[in-house]
Formats: sequence, C-alpha cells, structure tokens
Amino acid sequence: MINQKSPGQDRITADHQVDTGRRVCEGSACSTLMAHITQPVTGFLTVVAVDTPEDRLPGIPVQAGPPAPQPGSRQQTLQRAATWLTANNGGRPVPSNQGSHWRDGYRQDCSGYASMALGLSAPGTTTVGLADRRLTRPIAMSELQPGDLVIDATGNNNTRYVVIFEKWNDTAHRSYTTYEQRSVHGTSYRSPTYGRAAGSEYKAYRPLRYGS
Repeated sequence: MINQKSPGQDRITADHQVDTGRRVCEGSACSTLMAHITQPVTGFLTVVAVDTPEDRLPGIPVQAGPPAPQPGSRQQTLQRAATWLTANNGGRPVPSNQGSHWRDGYRQDCSGYASMALGLSAPGTTTVGLADRRLTRPIAMSELQPGDLVIDATGNNNTRYVVIFEKWNDTAHRSYTTYEQRSVHGTSYRSPTYGRAAGSEYKAYRPLRYGS
C-alpha cells in the first residue's frame, strides 16, 4: 500500500490502467499493469504496490499500450525527482540500494534515480551511461540550469555518483540545491558542494532531451 500505518491514508483514486508489458514483482505479487492515479498524488503506480489479490485494479478500465511518454522538460524532471522524497510508506524517502528496484521499476541507486527523473527507460542506465554523449553533453558548472546533472563518472561502482541540479542558492553561484539518491539516507533534497573545488572529478552535464 502507499501507506499502511495511518488509517485512511492508504486510499488511492485511479481513472485507468495501462499494460506496460514489463513485469514488476513485489514479494509474490506480480503485474505488468500500472495504474494512473489522481489521488493522493498524480502519476503512474505499479499495481503490485496496491493491496489487492488481483494483478490489476478491479473495476478500473485498462487502456492499451504503455503510459504516455513524459515530456523532456526541465520542470518535469524536477517534479519526477521530488516524488521519491515521500514515496516510501506514506511520506518517507525511497531507500538507496544498488541491487533493488522501486515500485516503478527503476534501480534504487543514484543513476537509477536520475534515469527515473529524466524519464529514461526502466530500470535506468548507469552513471557512466548518463555521461555518454548520446544522452548528455558537458557544460561548465556556471552554466547549470534546473534539471541538469552533476556527475562523477570516474572510478568504480562505489565512487561514481550523479545528482540532479535544481537551482543556485545565490547570484554568485557559490552553492546550489540538488535532488539525489544518497547511500544510507536515500532520496535527499539538499545543498552539496560537488564540483565546486578545483580539480574536482564532478562535472556538469546537460541532458540532450532539453534541446538546448
């Protein structure tokens, strides 16, 4: 359920379902369907996240095909990134785990999270993949705009990392705010210092889907 602890807070309103063709399992429950929910939040939720014995929501019409593709806008990226801040058990961040997938099918690590926010195919690409010129292009740190990425694509699986840039905190560009999927902490919204020190391995990248 969305929230199993607070009475009355585990209810959702859905207007239709779509068959994605991608099987998602949680425990012994599996389904290829995702429900389009309108309350308490708006978006798509895998049916296995809802406490029902069927592999679909009873009485809700099923539409053919996958969910409509998400526009490649900066605002959409930030909106999607924000959903994981409160997606776990009615208000908690999604935990970080390289070996696990969240209910939407994306890996619960930094690159899976960034892939989800960008609307890439689940389970998401790697940190190195996000720095690939087929998806992003390098830019100067001073050029960062909402929805851009700050990436350390060097090293190994334990050192590579990516965060989603939201905004500069001052006109001098001394600090900025990000969405990120942190080890131990899970989904976070904070102001780190990645890429600010001289010689830092963190570089700025712009997703090509923004167009400019």
